[in-house]
Amino acid sequence: MACFLAGLGHDVVWWTSTFDHFHRRHHFGIDTSVQVAPRLDIRLLNGGGYSRNISVGRLRDHIQIARKFALATADSAPPDVIVGALPTIELCDACVSYGVGRGIPVVLDMRDMWPDIFVDTVPRPLRPVGRLLLRPWFKQAHRACSGATAIIGITEEFVDWGVRRGGRRRGPLDRAFPITYQASAPPADKLAEAESYWDDLGIRKGEPGFTVCYFGSIGAQLDLTHVIEAARILVQRGRQVRFVLCGRGQRLEEYRRQAQGLGSVILPGWVDRAQIWSLMRRSSVGLDPLPDRYDFLATINNKAVEYLSAGLPIVSSPRRGTLSDFLAREFCGWGYRDGSAEELAGAVERLYADPQTVEAMSRRARKAFEHHFTADAVHTRMTEYLVEVAASIRADTAA
Repeated sequence: MACFLAGLGHDVVWWTSTFDHFHRRHHFGIDTSVQVAPRLDIRLLNGGGYSRNISVGRLRDHIQIARKFALATADSAPPDVIVGALPTIELCDACVSYGVGRGIPVVLDMRDMWPDIFVDTVPRPLRPVGRLLLRPWFKQAHRACSGATAIIGITEEFVDWGVRRGGRRRGPLDRAFPITYQASAPPADKLAEAESYWDDLGIRKGEPGFTVCYFGSIGAQLDLTHVIEAARILVQRGRQVRFVLCGRGQRLEEYRRQAQGLGSVILPGWVDRAQIWSLMRRSSVGLDPLPDRYDFLATINNKAVEYLSAGLPIVSSPRRGTLSDFLAREFCGWGYRDGSAEELAGAVERLYADPQTVEAMSRRARKAFEHHFTADAVHTRMTEYLVEVAASIRADTAA
């Protein structure tokens, strides 16, 4: 989005962290500014980093970055509009404070339901205590969402959540903009390496069989044990179905042990963009198992959009929520009950036995992607929206 805006002639300053959340390392050891295009500057702030997702170190990092942002922008030239992504709560709060004090519109983009979801990590009897301990975060989130000029989000449900978190009524500037994905092929040399990688693992183009792919974190939040059990069920039924589960996390070795001796499950670990692009085009369907929790029920996630870009039908759980409704409406996927190996095996088996339905769903998946999630279309709408937000504030000021 930043590159898109800069390409249209807008001046963009992107404030972010030096810390790479996924690889747990810093891009730079100190605060750094990088000009990546004539009209695009990225300003990176070092908050110290952290080793665990849920930790005091992460909280300290977020607070430090928000403080550094407030200091760095105190005497800077004011922008026409500010867009802040929630999370992080601290930086959004700092953005709103900066904008309100200078009459600058602030749009907050709801990406994750913080801090609500952290209460759910606590055992149910202790959740009132957890909510009490997180009270400062709840107050900050309320202050940010209530003070923002507008709330946007990845789905209508996420916008509604942000509006509720701010204790406000939804207005005409509160709108949803979905996650997008660049479907263009990787560079030829990277793609050739990726093709060889999958060939070496025995996942070759044009061979008989049925491949189910998964990309994502392999950590505590999502239990893939039922996927391995579904693969075992399909082997017992004599079905040539292969599950390729890509990603890394704290449970990767545990799942490798569970799948030991089960040739239909491959856990290669982390894969890059070219390998993802290649594997999706060697697969029959994409797997998107989500926990049956309110924030996941409200989302159409990155993984789903990525699968649709390759024309992959999606097998997802749970069998309700925003993604499930979308797949049913667009006829490009099937759902199964959260955590049910038997239902997952049944859904995959039905698709395995019906290549005509898979082909029809594949066409619908690609059509759904082109209609809803292409980057240029969404970025164009969002650019027009940001211009509208800036203009509406200028009009209010003039009046």
